[in-house]
Amino acid sequence: MKPNHLPRALAIALLPLVLAGCKIEDIPGLGPDPRAVARESEAKAIGGACRHAMRGLEDCYVLNPKAPKALVFAGWKDMDEYMRSNKIEGVPSVLGQNAAEKRSTAEPENSAGRNRS
Repeated sequence: MKPNHLPRALAIALLPLVLAGCKIEDIPGLGPDPRAVARESEAKAIGGACRHAMRGLEDCYVLNPKAPKALVFAGWKDMDEYMRSNKIEGVPSVLGQNAAEKRSTAEPENSAGRNRS
């Protein structure tokens, strides 16, 4: 070996030792795709929100057709365990109510005010 190639050979020999202390995620370009991680997190959040809104899994799948079903289920299941362990009641969703149902619940208050006049 020529003396000018010695630093290059030494750097190549030491590279595995330097990289041995790194996690794959720490090396730029070798970790998981951030878009995939965001999509997985969003699917789990959708499942958790569906459980909190007292929706069944099937309804959640229909309302979110692009979300991966396995991850939606994982989020739903995690939220179910959390809600059971902390004795949290679900909040019914108003998404399924139509305008007529909303008006019928609001009319008794308005009609009571009209009758008093």
